[in-house]
Amino acid sequence: MSFDSIITFLPTRDLKQTARFYEDVLKLELALDQTRCRIYRVAQGGFVGFCLKDEIKPHDGVILTLITEEVDHWQTLLTEHEVAIETPPVFNPEFQIYQMFLRDPNSYLIEIQRFEDPQWNVKS
Repeated sequence: MSFDSIITFLPTRDLKQTARFYEDVLKLELALDQTRCRIYRVAQGGFVGFCLKDEIKPHDGVILTLITEEVDHWQTLLTEHEVAIETPPVFNPEFQIYQMFLRDPNSYLIEIQRFEDPQWNVKS
């Protein structure tokens, strides 16, 4: 079983300026506007997201997001490998996603999620 796509989320203090750069300068397609986060298509199945944050510390706000329909399967597999789950799968109504969180050996935050938002279409 593999993942369907990837999003790397990065924090920004100025989402409007960030949006102008990625949309007007780099001409990236806005895949999804979540008000506080904007997700851009970089390549087929590859995305970068920027989320508004007032204060940014090193490594703060960096999230590697792996998209799959099988969030619960990954929880089971990771648990079998004795990987500590920081947040078990839960529905997040603000972003309309089903998500879980864990950390890699470098302490980077990994989110495994499924979009429930009908506007999100990874394949288009």
